[in-house]
Amino acid sequence: MHFSALVSSLTGMVHLASAVVAMATGLWVLVRPKGTRTHRRMGYVYAGAMAVLNLTAFLIYRLYGGFGIFHVFALLSIATLTAGMYPVLTRKRPDYLLQHFNYMYWSVIGLYCAFMAETFTRLPAVVLDEAGRPMTVFYWFVGIGVGIVMLIGTLAYRRYSPVWTAQFGEAAQT
Repeated sequence: MHFSALVSSLTGMVHLASAVVAMATGLWVLVRPKGTRTHRRMGYVYAGAMAVLNLTAFLIYRLYGGFGIFHVFALLSIATLTAGMYPVLTRKRPDYLLQHFNYMYWSVIGLYCAFMAETFTRLPAVVLDEAGRPMTVFYWFVGIGVGIVMLIGTLAYRRYSPVWTAQFGEAAQT
């Protein structure tokens, strides 16, 4: 694949760079110990990268020529990110750490879902018609890919959330 097929503008390059940073830092924050200075720093890098990623998403109209389903998901991503950052910035509730974790966890899972969807937009011969519009198979590919990521994310959440809940519950009590 030629680089111009991956990134066709400065906006696209910024979008891609912020996505790579968000994916790396988001995964790091999920798998590493919580509450450390490094966790907080990496978390702020993730939040900043996600803000840039979502803002640049509203400047990209390659697939639909206007506002499309991915823009709706960018709005959902902004809401999840905001809901995850608000508790730690305000510390208004005793369970603010648990709220923060829950929303930020799903923010990262949503990012990986978006990665799956974006991956399928890069298969034009398979998923786009001659005019460059998504064909039905595109939505099947995206739906199945996103479903797999959500399933893995949900299974991991169910497995590890009791541990995290105990950790954050203890932190909320101190």
